[in-house]
Amino acid sequence: MAALATLLLGATDEPAASPIRFDQVGFEADGPKRFAIETTAPVDWTLRTEAGDAVANGSAKPVPDAGSDQSVATVTIDRHLAPGRYTLAANGVVSRPIIVAERPFAALFRDAMSFFYQQRAGIPILAAHVQRPDLARPAGHSHEVATCFTGTDTLGVVWPGCNAKVDVTGGWYDAGDRGKYVVNAGISVWTLLNAYERAHGGALMHDGVLALPEAGNAVPDLLDEARYEIDWMLRMQIPAGTRVAVLAADGRGTRMIEGGGLAWHKVADTHWAALPLRVEDDHATRALYPPSTAATLNLAAVAAQAARIWRTIDPAFARRCLDAAIRAYAAAAREPALFADARFTGSGGYGDRTVADEAYWAAAELAITTGDANAVAALSQSPFGARGAPGAIGWGDTATLGAISLLSVRSNVPADLIAVQRRALLAGADRLLADDAAQPYRFPAASGDTQWGSNGALLDRAVLLGTAYDLTGRVEYRTAVTDALDYVLGRNPLDRSYVSGYGVRPMRNPHHRFWGHGIDPSFPLPPPGVLSGGPNSVAMTDPVAAAMKGRCRPLTCWSDDARAFTQNEVAINWNAPLVWVAAFLDDTRGRR
Repeated sequence: MAALATLLLGATDEPAASPIRFDQVGFEADGPKRFAIETTAPVDWTLRTEAGDAVANGSAKPVPDAGSDQSVATVTIDRHLAPGRYTLAANGVVSRPIIVAERPFAALFRDAMSFFYQQRAGIPILAAHVQRPDLARPAGHSHEVATCFTGTDTLGVVWPGCNAKVDVTGGWYDAGDRGKYVVNAGISVWTLLNAYERAHGGALMHDGVLALPEAGNAVPDLLDEARYEIDWMLRMQIPAGTRVAVLAADGRGTRMIEGGGLAWHKVADTHWAALPLRVEDDHATRALYPPSTAATLNLAAVAAQAARIWRTIDPAFARRCLDAAIRAYAAAAREPALFADARFTGSGGYGDRTVADEAYWAAAELAITTGDANAVAALSQSPFGARGAPGAIGWGDTATLGAISLLSVRSNVPADLIAVQRRALLAGADRLLADDAAQPYRFPAASGDTQWGSNGALLDRAVLLGTAYDLTGRVEYRTAVTDALDYVLGRNPLDRSYVSGYGVRPMRNPHHRFWGHGIDPSFPLPPPGVLSGGPNSVAMTDPVAAAMKGRCRPLTCWSDDARAFTQNEVAINWNAPLVWVAAFLDDTRGRR
């Protein structure tokens, strides 16, 4: 299947955009097969086998698509098709080959997971574990001992630094840059662990499925990869008795506090690194940045989740995680208003001044894992406990992560608290179904502007829809998950697969320090399985996007250009739901 679905990235030629757009990786034999045809007139269509036999036909009328300024006719074939190759002909135009397979997304799961291995800091990336020899590289920051940022930030506040020297080796580089951020680590790890919790025992949740150094240790490979990041997150927790500087209440200076249990917000460069840049040439100064309440609650939530998963796999590690979670949760209660912002250059800000959602998420994970009465009480007292989580999922919107865990994992949390979340989640899923039906290209997102990381946000919505399917068995929810992935893999106004190495028109030139072939041909192209952030019609601040502003529609504001960091960066929190969706569809294949 991988040979059919994956275009060799070394090739320079690709077909022109076709008016017949569909998932360029493939369709499930028993799943829905949806096509979007750009046309201004009604179309008669016929689906044929590779031998030329007609197996389905019909007609479709176009409707206007405000997101692209195109006129689009939608064709849906919702019946079993034998695995093989097909073509769709519509008013004299014949599509590229259409692939139907029993498990079209298993290879995508493996390659999307390989992204995380290749983002690892602290160890060399070995040729034996990657898809091409040129992707191997030396270790980045192999022994990273950092101290607190010292100096003046971009808003004029002077930071005193500290005497602490902290070993923060390991973890994943976050995105195209080499920062390591606890807040984005949190949602990324949670998404992988939730994929495991909902489908452990499934075909993809075993040891030996992935190419990893840890393969063969009798632990599911997905857990090995997630643990690599969790180990780093635990290193980011501040030991008891450590005095640290945080921003004063007036924002004009700093104050010293007891930092024990809190989490440093990030470790990152003090100035933006060159693009592209090989890890062995990266010797820039890096620093720990002030602890934040959001980072601390991310650590509490993920460590509590990990504690229950590893309870029987590695009891000592589970105890270490639970201890960290309890200390972090208490520290966040002690310091509930430590907010990060974009006052430091050289890395992403990941600022978030609303942490009630992180508090709900952390309380949910602790309540599930321990049954702790205080955590359960916090759930009922939270605004999200009364009205339910809002459904939005993102690094700055995490209450729904707690709701999904409550609905997915058996616990001693009172049934009435869980029932509120069930109603809210299904209502959110129904809104997404309505959005999907209203989009001519058929994907679960509302019309309007696209945001930075729109593809990742779309797949996060698919996580919510997949959870709704698990709760109800309603096939409409699963179909909408498929719609989200189909959009990412080609059924979109640009006829583009936003995943590197997948499809005949894949993303090739991500904004990334190492996979920088688009800027310097001596650097490698990306490995297969990497998700582009996708169309962005709002925050068009990079030079490529800025030149497009006012000249593109929301769904077409994208460029396959390594300089376009607002549209074509990659990130751990975008690849994580790609993994989740690929695993979900593979695990639920054949269910109707």
